[in-house]
Amino acid sequence: MKQTNRRLVTLALFIVTFLSAIEGTIVSTAMPTIVASLNGLNLMNWVFSIYLLMGAVTTPIYGKLADRIKRKPVLITGISLFLVGSLCCAISPSMPILILARLLQGIGSGAILPVSMTIIADLYPVEERANIIGLNNAAWGIASIIGPLIGGILVEYVTWHWIFLINLPVGAIVIGLLWYCYHDTYQPEAQSKTMDIKGTILLTLILLSWLYIFQLVESEAWGFMTILFVLSGCFIVALIKVEKTADDPILPLPLLGRSDFLLINSVVFLLSGVLIGLEAYTPMWLQLLNGTSASVSGMALASMSILWMVGSFIAGRLLGKYHVSTVLKISLTFFVVASMALMVYPLHTPYIVFVFVGCILGLGFGTSITTSTIASQEMAPEHMVGVASSTNTLFRTIGQSMMVGIYGMILNHQIVKTMANYHTLTMDDVDRFMNIQTGKMIASEMVQSLRHIVYNGLHQINLVIGLLVVIATILVWVFGYLVKKKNVDA
Repeated sequence: MKQTNRRLVTLALFIVTFLSAIEGTIVSTAMPTIVASLNGLNLMNWVFSIYLLMGAVTTPIYGKLADRIKRKPVLITGISLFLVGSLCCAISPSMPILILARLLQGIGSGAILPVSMTIIADLYPVEERANIIGLNNAAWGIASIIGPLIGGILVEYVTWHWIFLINLPVGAIVIGLLWYCYHDTYQPEAQSKTMDIKGTILLTLILLSWLYIFQLVESEAWGFMTILFVLSGCFIVALIKVEKTADDPILPLPLLGRSDFLLINSVVFLLSGVLIGLEAYTPMWLQLLNGTSASVSGMALASMSILWMVGSFIAGRLLGKYHVSTVLKISLTFFVVASMALMVYPLHTPYIVFVFVGCILGLGFGTSITTSTIASQEMAPEHMVGVASSTNTLFRTIGQSMMVGIYGMILNHQIVKTMANYHTLTMDDVDRFMNIQTGKMIASEMVQSLRHIVYNGLHQINLVIGLLVVIATILVWVFGYLVKKKNVDA
């Protein structure tokens, strides 16, 4: 009987997770060149958002398919779509075509993280799984650091097309490793039930509505956002009604009905919001307020990625001795300490402080995200492990997507509010200051005032990050209380 080569399969999962993650960041460096080549400045944001949106929307669908069919064909199909989308991106002759290609690429990427986590759950027992999941999760942190660097090198020395073409040979190797080295032993239950098409369509519409609402937050298009919010509410009512009568519902109502499952994934939602705030605004702080170069500012997050892996190993050890609630309380301690530092950052915060706080945050993310993933999988019966993994991934994706829009709105609002104290400055001055190229040409006597304005905006974001940590901490203690109460009642 064919045996799975765990090491090679795990390596393949790491590589493809990294490819999926880096596609969210590598494009940022190449975007000015792409815009100049394809003449599509007004459509630029959609190149980023459509990829993230489609990845989020398709995640629960792939999780359900992995449970209904098998893990291997679902993952290989997702990777293949991702590679076809990458090829289409590389040969796109215009910005609208590039956006459509990114849509296809995003549809494929939705399979990669949830099904990879499901395969890891199949291959490794709980005591080993934490380390493997931690390494796999660290791919996202590493991608956020080296993605822009790789993008810059490819744009400078080759062409922007290669930020997409590079996926093809690497993806082909991954498919080969999975095809020949992975023996999928999972046996789905005999399927006499029909696929929940109505539920899938309604869930897709809900997710698209929510994610698009938070994409619009920064533009403050309140009227259109209200319409979308009302529509999403109608879709939710219809979805609940459909799911109660569906043969094989796409939405894991039994799991979402469990308070422990919902609380753990709500914590993940909040911490993912913390993560995107750090990734998006730490480099901005260092470049604009400290005058650090783009490459060096990105490296400030390297400590977080490295300690993320260490935190995952710690989680594996702790889960062997303590309950999930205890491990989560320990992980939130790291976040509380780090967020207290973030909230008191002065204008001229030394670079080493960002590195040190990044270490503390990395330990927090490593222990909490890994613990939540394993706990979500362990709460589900075997035939729902894929759905549990995809739900955990979905909470993470939505947390990041929603908070990106909220942070942008907070930054803009605070900058406008602070500018009332600087009558000689305009928003054009702020825009020029926040552009790395034009910022160098601003008169020196204006720079200090502009730094104070931007500092107030970034400081406000750090306060919101602290608030998210407080709410997450409360939820973890509520979770611990429910577990303790359940044990007493038993």
